[in-house]
Amino acid sequence: MGPGGACWRGGGAGLRRWLSSRAPAPRICVVGSGPAGFYTAQHILKHHDLAQVDIYEKLPVPFGLVRFGVAPDHPEVKNVINTFTHTARSDRCAYYGNVTVGRDVTVGELQQAYHAVVLSYGAEDNRVLGIPGENLSGVYSARAFVGWYNGLPENRDLKPDLSCETALILGHGNVALDIARILLSPLDFLRKTDITDCSLAALACSKVKRVWLAGRRGPLQVAFTIKELREMINLPGTQPVLNPADFTGLENAVKDAPRPRKRLTELMIKTALEKHREKAVMAQAAVPRQWGLKFQRSPQEVLPTADGMRVRGVRMALTRLEGSGDSAKAVPTGDMEELECGLVLSSIGYRSLPLDPAVPFDTQHSIIPNNLGRVMGVPGIRPVSFSEWEKIDAAEVARGKAAGKPREKIVDPQEMLQLIGH
Repeated sequence: MGPGGACWRGGGAGLRRWLSSRAPAPRICVVGSGPAGFYTAQHILKHHDLAQVDIYEKLPVPFGLVRFGVAPDHPEVKNVINTFTHTARSDRCAYYGNVTVGRDVTVGELQQAYHAVVLSYGAEDNRVLGIPGENLSGVYSARAFVGWYNGLPENRDLKPDLSCETALILGHGNVALDIARILLSPLDFLRKTDITDCSLAALACSKVKRVWLAGRRGPLQVAFTIKELREMINLPGTQPVLNPADFTGLENAVKDAPRPRKRLTELMIKTALEKHREKAVMAQAAVPRQWGLKFQRSPQEVLPTADGMRVRGVRMALTRLEGSGDSAKAVPTGDMEELECGLVLSSIGYRSLPLDPAVPFDTQHSIIPNNLGRVMGVPGIRPVSFSEWEKIDAAEVARGKAAGKPREKIVDPQEMLQLIGH
């Protein structure tokens, strides 16, 4: 599941046996044509000269998150499509788009047709906030919003309302920064990308000029990376709004932190101090578009307008941190605050959905139960080769000879398999 995928049958030593040059050409099925699926196919084709790989995709078009998740202004990240295309053009690789596994063909049928089935269909849903008001008009998941501007068919009719001045993004990851950047980017920048025409038209009419990104924990726990933060800081026509008080004492706290975390925190501190001074200078000037980070705030309720139809703000609990580093937990202090906004985007992660009734699924964690990628809760079928049958044959003949018979047939399949080390 997700980036790593899960192997339905033939995992571990069994799969390596099937992929050995001594065995007949193994046929492998990969469900999902995103990065995980293509990297799996690429690895198999590279390391096993006889293997045949078939890739199944529910959409007519391939590449998954590379096509529908990567921001349109990040074309360099999409260059991996060239490598995937080379893989798909291999004589030993076949692509079958517009086939939904679990509906058009079952996993059981795939099991019968292939030596191994790799499930790499990714996370097709978003995590929910689980708070009152999250279904109000004006509240969207990051997954749906990203799918909208990237042309994911299921999100083409989203039509987000961008008529407000303030947007709130819940989450401190790279996807949250992607959304903020798209909302605030100059149109001339976006016109040169592969963003969809309908999204560009909507953004051209957008009234959003202020974007807040709120997270439950502090600056030392943000999940975005320095490249995306730097892009946001340097975005033309926008002003970062970071409160220097949020970073008090953090310079010492990150002295011994891993280099990426240290550099990221230092950039936030530097930006907070510089922009705080610039803000005083610019107070009398025209205010540009703004974005900012809000820390230690946990959403409790999406607040409705007077008619109860749309979002007008979010009530958030202020938190304190227990512990330190990535393991720090946000604990409510009891204090609350309300942040006014007309657009809320929840960027708190994606989750997977069940694929087929025959495939075990952990609904609590939204994953296929697996051990190092191999699906748990199902038998791992390992075929018996003819040379292994000959070992069984020899054992039967030896037992028969001891009893004065041509052979003593072994009638227990488990005993047969134990005899050959299965």
